[in-house]
Amino acid sequence: MVICFLTDFGLQDDFVGVCHGVIERIAPGTRVIDVTHGIPAQSVLQGALVLSSTLPYMPIGVHLAVVDPGVGGIRRPVALRDADGRLFVGPDNGLLVPAAERSGIAAAVELANPAYALESISRTFHGRDLFSPAAAHLARGVAIEQLGPPLDPDALVRLDLPVPSVRSAEREIDATMLYVDSFGNIALNLTREHLEAVGVLPGTRIELDLTGERYFAVAARTFADARPGDVILYEDSYRNMSLAINRGSAAAMLHATPGRDLTVRVLDGSGVL
Repeated sequence: MVICFLTDFGLQDDFVGVCHGVIERIAPGTRVIDVTHGIPAQSVLQGALVLSSTLPYMPIGVHLAVVDPGVGGIRRPVALRDADGRLFVGPDNGLLVPAAERSGIAAAVELANPAYALESISRTFHGRDLFSPAAAHLARGVAIEQLGPPLDPDALVRLDLPVPSVRSAEREIDATMLYVDSFGNIALNLTREHLEAVGVLPGTRIELDLTGERYFAVAARTFADARPGDVILYEDSYRNMSLAINRGSAAAMLHATPGRDLTVRVLDGSGVL
């Protein structure tokens, strides 16, 4: 069974490599897909959204995810199984739940059986000592129920995902920046349906109001629909709305930070690209 691996470890240190080593020692020959190790440090929300967005493109297997600012604290280490048979291993801090709930959480356990962890568990590297061994044993066919006592799925920690405020009459939406990718594109908590509710179509001119700072943008299908330097609002490859600058960084121009609020305001509804 394949293991899909996502973390905020980066690639400069040994963390990812040593987790691969632990997996190989326990489950020799298991294929590991490195989804990403570029989640910004401690960004649980971005890790959860990326894990959920990429899930449909991954084989059914074990999803090992570690973005764990509470390591060594009171948060529980857990394993989950969804209704499609996918398995998830990681901290109980909201990271796993959006992905596991796509098809429904069928089972949850706390990782508490020492037989499926390394002999010595450090307080700061559960990715190596606890999560990677559990994922490797699951990949070998160990039943999730063997890893520890059952948990009520309703008791799992869930993230507080920001909800946009759509005001159709005023043709504006209060939105939130969720995360920034390596190109400087800004993911928003918006879908195409939210924009259509206020009459935003490709070619619609909009204003972005960031607590008094105002920028002009245009709704576009692709980067090629805008001139270099133009700010665009577009549907990304996961069908969520994002902001970008053609051949530039929207994050730099808009001083983007996860959690920052903005208002998308329609200037006119004319013009279809």
